[in-house]
This record gives sequence, C-alpha cells and structure tokens, in this order.
Amino acid sequence: MSGKLYVVGTPIGNLSDFSPRAIETLENADFLAVEDTRVTVKLLNHFGIKKEMLAYYEHNKNSKGNLIIERLLKGETCALVSDAGMPAISDPGEDLVRQAHENGIAVESVPGPSALITALAISGMPSGRFCFEGFITMNKIGRRQHLESLKRETRTMIFYEAPHKLCATLSDMLKYFGNRKIAVVRELTKLHETVMHTTLEDALNYFNENAPRGEFVLIISGAEEEAPEYTLDDAVKIAKKLIEEGKSTSMAAKEAATLTNQKKGEIYKQLLD
Repeated sequence: MSGKLYVVGTPIGNLSDFSPRAIETLENADFLAVEDTRVTVKLLNHFGIKKEMLAYYEHNKNSKGNLIIERLLKGETCALVSDAGMPAISDPGEDLVRQAHENGIAVESVPGPSALITALAISGMPSGRFCFEGFITMNKIGRRQHLESLKRETRTMIFYEAPHKLCATLSDMLKYFGNRKIAVVRELTKLHETVMHTTLEDALNYFNENAPRGEFVLIISGAEEEAPEYTLDDAVKIAKKLIEEGKSTSMAAKEAATLTNQKKGEIYKQLLD
C-alpha cells in the first residue's frame, strides 16, 4: 500500500503562524521534501523537530521527484514544504503533487499562510475577482508576451517580485499597463510589514530613490472594462425588441439611442423604413 504526500503550509515570516497540525505532520512524516534545507532546518530547530530532509527544487525536481515517488509507493509518508507559504503555488512542488496523483498516491493538505491571499486581504484593493501571475520572467520575449497578454485584464492582478528586480518590473508594468493604482506589500507578518497605496509611476520613482528591501507582493488594479460599441443596426434591433415589448416607436428609438449612443432620429427613421 502506497504512502501519502502531505502539502504543508509554512510561515511567511512569523513562526507563530505555524499550526499545531503542521507541527504534528512534520513530526510524524517519514521524511520531508524541502525547497532549501538551510531554511527548513531553522523551522525544525525552532519547534524541536528532527527529521530527514530531501532537497527538492527547480533544478533537481525531475530526479528527486522520481525518488520521492518511489519512496511513497513503498508506503512511506512525505511532507512537502517550501521556504515560506503554501507549496505548489508558483513553486516546483506543483510537479511533485501532479506526479503523486498520476501514481495513485494520496495527497493531503495541511493549509497554512499564503503570501498572495494575505497581501490581497490587507491591500484594500478589489478582491471579488483577481488573478495570480506569480513572478515575471526576466527573459525579454517571455516578459513582453506576459505583460502584453494582461493589458486588458479587468481583474485585480497579483505578482511576486524580488527586491533586486522590482524597479525593472515596475518600469515595464508602467509601460504596458499605464499609470494604474498599485498596492505594494512587503515583509508580510514580519516586523517591517508595510502596505504602500500609490500608482505605478509614483512607486517606480520612490524605489528608484529608496533601495527596495524584502520580498514584495504587487497588487495592481485591472483595466477599465470597455463599454460595448453599438452600430446603427444594433440600435435598430434593440428598438424593434422594445416595440415588441409594447413600447411606442418614438419611445423605443429614444431608449435605444440612450443605450447605444446612436442618434434617436436615425434609429426612428430606420424603424419607419
């Protein structure tokens, strides 16, 4: 009988956010798959946990992923953790979770902090509809294609960014999105947690003069929804429907004109013709 893969959320700053169930899961797992052993060992030491760690990250995920799956198929249990937050979100753990499902291995969540949701919750930005875009590649072609594809995105957009790339990213966003509203959230749950409400242009000017420090979550307002463009034929069709519903020709032309921005007289003339 195969074992189980536990996907365990870890603190994004404040170690007090690590849940009792997460501690118990790490203590009981046969081994841990971790993004960086140097980071995870600090977490383990803080809670007095001693456990075998297997480094699993972007550049070794293929070989180590197969090794982890082999051990799980033999009946062992593994807890997957990232350096901070929920594994498998903008993280190579996504591939391990997929492999587990493909091999019929049970996957169980031990939820914990998530930088993107935490940042959105305290940003004050519209949260009814949003999209998570993760890190933008520094590859020029991929970067241009990514930002170009989002120019007309109307949902609130969430990005991650490292301090040394922040100014370049803000500059490119300003170029493709225009001077949108932005909430710059940094150092979540840590001593210097901050939320800056500003615009892309002002944020770029600020960080050009003040060196960025810490990890950033950028929350940017979506594009304005474009009003539909109506032709005269569209307006006439709307007016005809209003007439079928009992409106007079004059009233139908007037309402259709208001809705479509077409001239009432032109609509009325078409209706009579």
